[in-house]
Amino acid sequence: MKTISKIQLGNNGPLVSKLGLGCMRMSSVWGGPMNEESESIATIQSALDSGINFLNTGDFYGAGHNELLVGKAIKGRRDDAFISVKFGAIFYNGQWIGLDIRPAAIKNFINYSLVRLGIETIDLYQPCRLDDSVPFEDVIGTIADLIKEGKVRHLGVSEITADQLRKANSIYPVTALEIGYSLADRQIESELLPAAKELGIGVVAFANTAEGLLTGEMKAPLAAGDYHNHFSRFQGENLIKNLEKVEVLKAMAKEKGFTPTQLAIAWVNAQGDHIMPLVSMSRRSRLPENTQAMDITFNADELNTLNTNFASGSILGATYLQR
Repeated sequence: MKTISKIQLGNNGPLVSKLGLGCMRMSSVWGGPMNEESESIATIQSALDSGINFLNTGDFYGAGHNELLVGKAIKGRRDDAFISVKFGAIFYNGQWIGLDIRPAAIKNFINYSLVRLGIETIDLYQPCRLDDSVPFEDVIGTIADLIKEGKVRHLGVSEITADQLRKANSIYPVTALEIGYSLADRQIESELLPAAKELGIGVVAFANTAEGLLTGEMKAPLAAGDYHNHFSRFQGENLIKNLEKVEVLKAMAKEKGFTPTQLAIAWVNAQGDHIMPLVSMSRRSRLPENTQAMDITFNADELNTLNTNFASGSILGATYLQR
């Protein structure tokens, strides 16, 4: 298996793999089935063996299960892993019920995370969102204090606006922004991505296949119990028209000898050296395909075709990525 190259996470950040491993789907987050633990651990360890050192988790993924899983996988090889942790989301019985980013809560959350992960310091620590419930200065200031205490190495932020990013960075230097980004979700290109680049902040881009839309495997209509049905993008005529757009990606993938998923990841990777595709995997069998995607290049005509077909706003309907 190919070894993944390293990039600097932001202008002043650490060296990390250009491809990140999202561990969320290894746990039951939205009430779905839990992945086989031994396979999840083997997947993380195989990723580390291939040079993927950026591991992304959250303290609310499976009510702590995900952190315990990552902790088992990195035991004895802490130096091989860069651990990114999100906090702040409150779930009950598999359902989102709110956000808690009070300083006291943050200090409580991180102690539990450190114990579950079996480590002394979290490499990148970030609120899963920022809202007006707590002053920015209190949230960012608390993480800055944790950095001074040695419990955290770098500050991250997730799913915020350009104005929020600038404000957070003015309080304490932000190393990385985690945000959804794909051919089908390009709304961040107008303000947020330019702000991150201007400020020298690395971008960790998740949902590269737009919740499965760009895999080429989705068909209309979806099964009645499919969670995608909650979002207008995957409903009725919207889904039919959106899948027509995906046919262009499928045709190009076939011509180039790859899968639509690989091309979706490769397109995100091609958007800049400061952007890391964060790909969710829960099986070792997905590693070769996803690492190979990092070597795919596009000529000018291919990029023009993709950028025109998937111009911002061309995908109908919204998902949780569009707030």
